[in-house]
This record gives sequence, C-alpha cells and structure tokens, in this order.
Amino acid sequence: MKRVRTATTAGPENGEVAGANLGALRSHNTALVLGLLRDAGTEGISRLELAERTGLTPQAVSKITARLRAQGLAAEAGRRASTGGKPRTVLRLVPEAGHAVGVHLDRDELRVVLVDLDGAVVGERRGELDLGAGAEAVLGAVCAAVRGVVGGLRAGAGAEADAGAGSGGTGAGAGGLAAVGSLVGVGVALPGPLDHVRGVLHRVTGFPEWDGFPLRDALAERLGVPVVVDKDTNAAALGLAVGGDEGAAGAAGRSFAYLHLGTGLGAGLVIGGSVHRGARTGAGEFGHQVIRLDGPLCECGNRGCVEVLCLRAVARGEVAEAARVLGVAAGNLAGLLDIDVVLLGGRTVAGDPEAYVNGVGEVLRARARREGTGPGPVPVRVAPRGERIVAEGAAQLLLAPLFGRGDA
Repeated sequence: MKRVRTATTAGPENGEVAGANLGALRSHNTALVLGLLRDAGTEGISRLELAERTGLTPQAVSKITARLRAQGLAAEAGRRASTGGKPRTVLRLVPEAGHAVGVHLDRDELRVVLVDLDGAVVGERRGELDLGAGAEAVLGAVCAAVRGVVGGLRAGAGAEADAGAGSGGTGAGAGGLAAVGSLVGVGVALPGPLDHVRGVLHRVTGFPEWDGFPLRDALAERLGVPVVVDKDTNAAALGLAVGGDEGAAGAAGRSFAYLHLGTGLGAGLVIGGSVHRGARTGAGEFGHQVIRLDGPLCECGNRGCVEVLCLRAVARGEVAEAARVLGVAAGNLAGLLDIDVVLLGGRTVAGDPEAYVNGVGEVLRARARREGTGPGPVPVRVAPRGERIVAEGAAQLLLAPLFGRGDA
C-alpha cells in the first residue's frame, strides 16, 4: 500500500476535527504517534509498539491515543494473537477524519484537490486562470474552486456553513469553511519568488504587479481557515519527500532535485530529507541561472537564462534541444549539490516524458564520463503522481508537519 505522509489536527470535544484547533496536535509526542498510526495502515499498531518506537511511557501513549480516539482520529483495528500475555488491541488512523485542500495556482491554470489523512485525493477541480487578471479576480476564482471542492464536506456542516457564501467577510460567513469540522486548512502553491514565512509574493516572473501582495492573509480572511503559501516547486518537493512513491527519493534522509517545466521552470530542493528554501526563502530559482551570456532576454531581466532558452525551444517544437538545455542546468545543479536523483515534472515534461528523461540523462551521463569520478551519473526519472503533484504537495504544507514529517 502506498503510504503518503499526511496529517490532521485535533478538534473540539464533540469529536470533530477543526482547522481552528490545529495547535492542539502541534506537539512532538502526538506527531510521533500519529505518524506511526499512519504508517501502520489498516493493520494497525498496538500501544505497546507505539511506546517502544517513540520512547514514550505506556501511560503517555495511553493518554495520547485516548484523546485521538475521542476526537475520531484513531479507531480500534482488532486484536493480535497472544504471545504469552493478554491479546493486544491495535489502533489505526481514520483517514476520513480530516482533510486538507491543496491549490496549484499556475500562470494560466488553477487546480484544486481535496486530500484525506491517508493522502488520497477525494475531490478535484481544474480550470483556466489568468494570473495577470488582478488580485480580486484571481482570489475570487481560488475561493470559488476551494468552496466547490469542499462542497461534499460542507453538506454535513449545518446551516452555519451555508451562511454568507459570497466572497466578502471572514470566518464561517465567508463561504462557511470554518464550520467544516474535518477541514484542516488550505495550502497554496504558485510560481515564485515569494516569502514562504509571511505568505507574501515577490516579483513573480512575468507578473510584477503581484510584488508585495499578502496572498496568505488575503485568502485566510476570505476563507476563514488556516492558509499556507509556498512556491510550486517546494510544494511538489515536499509531497515527494514525505511520500512513499517508488521512483521518488523515497525515504527521508535522501537528497534530490525536482525540476518543474511548465509555463516556467523552477526547482524544489530536498537536502537530507528536508525542503531547502534558503535563508530568504529564495532557493530553487533554478530557471534563472544564466548559461548563455549573449542569449535572449528573459522576463526576469537577465539574458540567457535556462528558462527562456528551454521554453523557446519548446515553442519551436524542438523537444530534444529543450531537454539538452535542461540537462546542462541539471548537471550544474547535480555537480554543486551532489544529489541522489533528479526528478522531472510539469505539464511540458508530461507531454513527452521519455524525451526529457533521455535528453537530461544523456547530458548527465556525458558529464560523468568526462569527470570520471564517483559511482556514476545521477539518475533521472519522471516524478510520480503526474501533473497533480504540486496540488497534492500544497496540501502537505499543512499536513506533513503535524505528522512529524517535513518542515513546512
């Protein structure tokens, strides 16, 4: 069974899980227990095993699991045969007890997914979008799509959830999301650069009018639930780092680069199992490294950036050339960071994945032959989960830290 590392949040005493109560589960010990419950899957795990693996006392584990059961986050999964003592009751995570929304806000497209605690996508919306249409138009489209994908959950939230379904106002009155008991919050991923900590955009390449816009606070005010904002490549990298997908870097502790080629070009970097954002949250501006000093002018203001060279080749239909340019830049990155694997994603790669994997791989193999050192070239693979990886990763911005996974 694929294990996607997600998380949830504690709710009020009546057993609901509410985004407003996220802080109740923001403890190291509870995160350890939740992570092990999730990893155990449907087979479950006993309290004794939880104590052994976490280093907590049996009493502490009993208190934590009792609270999780009362909140509907954990349930009994049967008993294990006795090995000489009393048969052990095993517990499992309840996937449907909590949800998070992931938003991929691209330059010309909007994708929104609803994810449960087991990492499964249980709802999705997708449509065209113009990032240059202005803040009000973009925020309205995002809020409408989020409310739409959460519609099935809202059905059980009562009349309060339906109050004030317009775009103005705050809290439950702003579309009713605060009244949806199982909703943890909304993660939003979009092109950078941006300030991940404050949720403020910088000069998004090609859309300078967004510079300084407080996207996180603006959406939180309209939706009435916690919102986290990060770059699309960071979100995808987080989703890959905390997932169990074969072909990804896999287990925490490994290092990889996720290269996203769509309407732009960027990178998500995972070093030692953690997303690397940099001191000013500006790491991963991979597309704007200059590899041709006299090259064409890029929208960022430089000449000869990887992004402009790669996208122009794509526009001409020269996929092999685009892959070669991407490979040169990937080789620079691999040589600088000595990463384990390069993962390729984005809609442009999805259009001809084999050509990009082969083209980038050939450049890296040629570089390894020239250098004649190390165990061989860095492997190149297509990132799992296709074009949905950014939206799914955006949901993980909220969930993964609550399971003790990731650093969002």
